[in-house]
Amino acid sequence: MFSPQAKRRWQRFKSLKRGYYSFIAICVLIFVSLFAEIWVNNRPILIHYNDTLYFPSYGDIIPGETFGLDYQWETNYRELKQQFKDHPESGNWMIEALVPYNPYENHFIEGEFPPYAPSFEHSHYLGTDMAGRDILSRLVYGFRIAILFSLFLLTISYVVGIIIGALMGFLGGGFDLIFQRIIEILSNVPILYIIMIVASIITPNFWTLALMLGAFSWMGLTWYMRTETYRENTREYVLAARSIGASNWRIMFKHILPNSVSILVTFFPFSVVSGITALTSLDYLGFGLPAPTPSWGELLQQGTSNLDYQWIAASAVIALTIVLTLVTFIGEAVREAFDPKKYSYFS
Repeated sequence: MFSPQAKRRWQRFKSLKRGYYSFIAICVLIFVSLFAEIWVNNRPILIHYNDTLYFPSYGDIIPGETFGLDYQWETNYRELKQQFKDHPESGNWMIEALVPYNPYENHFIEGEFPPYAPSFEHSHYLGTDMAGRDILSRLVYGFRIAILFSLFLLTISYVVGIIIGALMGFLGGGFDLIFQRIIEILSNVPILYIIMIVASIITPNFWTLALMLGAFSWMGLTWYMRTETYRENTREYVLAARSIGASNWRIMFKHILPNSVSILVTFFPFSVVSGITALTSLDYLGFGLPAPTPSWGELLQQGTSNLDYQWIAASAVIALTIVLTLVTFIGEAVREAFDPKKYSYFS
């Protein structure tokens, strides 16, 4: 299924322990965030009521009357939990999420005002923000949004950058010159000002920001792809393929791209870092995702504006540092595993 070269590179990557364990750690974080509704939610994972099982986390809204409460809107699960405690003889029970809050829920404690310091008594393990929302839940959901945003942005950058860069290097001539001028013009466009203008006209969302940033993020990758394609286009194996009548499409997809794209894989982790920091920066400046979307940048903004509540900024800074460090370690390991001095396409 995998070529011997790919297997050797994977073995080399695994031998670089710092990068390999960082890869496992980031995969665990992504898995946890993708299924955050199970681990971080104000709805329980499982409820046993009158010999019937309910799964509120991913199911439909369950009205209170289902559990014998005197209202038809969504069940107040904390009230239901207390009811189960008060009547243990009923045999009813529930399994709560590890963090029993969702990122949008405002939790107010009687006699106190938010933000609340970290507390195990109220299950606010990292405290709350200025609106009384649980910080840990907002970190988890914010990470999911940030990683999906960066991966979508990376996909746009790689698809557009590889296609245009390969065509510039392969076709050359007028096509190459025209796109060189286009890239030079777009490179001088202040993207932050563009986003500020758009944000003043409409409320930006996930897709708006991703498309705006994606429209300008492909150019750096294009230069690398153009250079690699130019170099590979003059190699003996390409000239031999042309001499036996191979089509341009076959030369591009069977010969040039496999030898050119491999070096671009080393930029993959660093592109993820760029996407996460871009979204965090925009949210911090107030031009990112609309409130109350969970966001690390919004937590940073709250923390730096209210230094008396140091846990707000500290939680966001530590989370951001850990994730970016892990991804950087992965990038270093990938770069070494794909080092052309160690392995070539034909080795």
